[in-house]
Amino acid sequence: MGVATTLPPPTTSKTLQKQHLEAVGAYQYVLTFLFMGGRRSEWIRNLAIWRQLRDYYPVKLVKTAELPPDRNYVLGAHPHGIMCTGFLCNFSTESNGFSQLFPGLRPWLAVLAGLFYLPVYRDYIMSFGLCPVSRRSLDFILSQPQLGQAVVIMVGGAHEALYSVPGEHCLKLQKRKGFVRLALRHGASLVPVYSFGENDIFKLKAFATGSWQHWCQLTFKKLMGFSPCIFWGRGLFSATSWGLLPFAVPITTVVGRPIPVPQRLHPTEEEVNHYHALYMTALEQLFEEHKESCGVPASTCLTFI
Repeated sequence: MGVATTLPPPTTSKTLQKQHLEAVGAYQYVLTFLFMGGRRSEWIRNLAIWRQLRDYYPVKLVKTAELPPDRNYVLGAHPHGIMCTGFLCNFSTESNGFSQLFPGLRPWLAVLAGLFYLPVYRDYIMSFGLCPVSRRSLDFILSQPQLGQAVVIMVGGAHEALYSVPGEHCLKLQKRKGFVRLALRHGASLVPVYSFGENDIFKLKAFATGSWQHWCQLTFKKLMGFSPCIFWGRGLFSATSWGLLPFAVPITTVVGRPIPVPQRLHPTEEEVNHYHALYMTALEQLFEEHKESCGVPASTCLTFI
């Protein structure tokens, strides 16, 4: 079928008040991500602040195929970026009308399990559909009697954040196969998702593989579950100063075509490798089909590590 997309308001006619509201919308998510940490709430998912966050970049959601609600899905989200902004905006809020584009689906954005150990923060992130990226949690969601569950997993995880260099598209995927096993255990269709622009909203200090700085980042990740990154954006009141406000770079999240997966309670390595290879091919095809329309040079290719 044809591509369906959400389009935020044009940027040329923004008033100064609108620009300030958008900056507040973008900044509050940064502060939430860094310092904040209920149950799922449609009221929270529909708050006006998320529309300001959407318009700041702006963020778009593109649908390339139907995802019927008579089955479950495992959506692989790439790249992780610094803060997964496009995925949060498109799947955990209704700012781009997810429920209208994909009627009957119930999205769950899977994040670091350690975040749910923090009081207050835990309840806040649960209110807009976040869940722990643990086997127990994901198995529970995909075992619900009501079909149409859509689990969104940042496959590259915190490790991939270390490669979130503007203009580059490096994915930690070659050995990441747990999401495929999850899909096979539940017979859930695999769906590749790519968020163009996710790596461009912050500058990143990247350290060479093998350097002591990179080794420290990986060691910290093993101990704490996330990778410490040195990143920066623009100032809150000045576009020419350093700060934590992201750069207003367009983000376009493209949802690919589903890959049917049979149910195997105990999948073999051959089955896992087969569907993992199919997924990688589909993801690469999705990237190639949409990269130029999303501002990526035609000569740019995905890099898998």
